[in-house]
Amino acid sequence: MVWSLKMTPLKTRILIADDHPIVLRGLRMLLDAQADFEVVTAATDGEAAVRLALDADIHLAILDISMPRKTGLQAAREITQRRPDVRVLMLSMHDNEQFLFEAIRAGVSGYVLKSSVDRDLVEACRATMRGQPFLYPDGVRALMRDHLERVRSGDVDRDLLTPREEEILKLVAEAHTNDEIAALLVISKKTVERHRANILEKLGMRDRVELTRYAIRRGLVAA
Repeated sequence: MVWSLKMTPLKTRILIADDHPIVLRGLRMLLDAQADFEVVTAATDGEAAVRLALDADIHLAILDISMPRKTGLQAAREITQRRPDVRVLMLSMHDNEQFLFEAIRAGVSGYVLKSSVDRDLVEACRATMRGQPFLYPDGVRALMRDHLERVRSGDVDRDLLTPREEEILKLVAEAHTNDEIAALLVISKKTVERHRANILEKLGMRDRVELTRYAIRRGLVAA
């Protein structure tokens, strides 16, 4: 991941995204209390977060990792690809090496635990806007430990599914039908069926139940 240095704007314009209204209110209050921050827009699902990030005049997107329609990771990946000038911070309740690695691969600038939002979020936002990465201390240790374990075991972490297949997997796990998925993604039902078949083949699975269990393990949907 490349961290580019650029001049910090006088007032950072922020998008916040979380599917819990009370969390959104808390984030807005915390950030708007800072003279150098302004929350200009908010979303309650990953799809809306991407749309707003592409359309709104923002510098920073703060995304919950677990949201409907698109996860924070999926949204982050799309935002960083389509609007590389927008920095992205991930909010999560998961102190988990896998989520850390996936967030970094998605191009995020930092990872903040919800349990320490009051302490860390403002610092993380400012560090991100200075072009500096931010990870909570245990996250740094977990990242290093996991990396060393992978090196010792010879395990190569690779993405089995394409971003589109992962998107469809999430919707399948959320119990959407093929027709519903086709309508949500604006693709044909046959395309959805072909993707589902490819996903099952790649993962060596047989049905939606196994796909749902896999999606839960990957953090694509809540258990």
